[in-house]
Amino acid sequence: MIRAMQPQDKEEVIRLLQATGMFTAEEVVVAEELVDLYLNLPGQKDYIVDVLEEDSGRVVGFATWGPTPLTDGTFDLYWIAVSPEAQGKGYGKMLLRQVENKIEEEKGRVLIIETSSQPRYESTRQFYLKQHYQEVARIADFYRANDDRIIYAKYFS
Repeated sequence: MIRAMQPQDKEEVIRLLQATGMFTAEEVVVAEELVDLYLNLPGQKDYIVDVLEEDSGRVVGFATWGPTPLTDGTFDLYWIAVSPEAQGKGYGKMLLRQVENKIEEEKGRVLIIETSSQPRYESTRQFYLKQHYQEVARIADFYRANDDRIIYAKYFS
């Protein structure tokens, strides 16, 4: 089941971010800041956090996304992650589809996803391509030397 994140989900979301091994400690801190904004400022409209829970009730995935400021119908996917023990079950695809469906309901035009060119993100990049995202930009050495920023987009009709 995919649902809006609740305060009791925070600890598990942070744990699963750390457990993936994909994110640095600094990146986890930033993700936690976005989660806190979502949980502590219910009136804000910039960040939406959805979680995926298994039948047992355990949260095994989450996605953070929202409208891109100063645009008309553009959205950003900030974070998407699934617990290592729950990977390979299609949960990432389910979360992404849920985000896309909500964007389409809001008459969104495009979803933007950014990631790194580092080799450890190869499976992430392949995931986005399999979900019909296209690489629309690459900024060389953006994060650091030899670490490009790769931008993917999916357009909705």
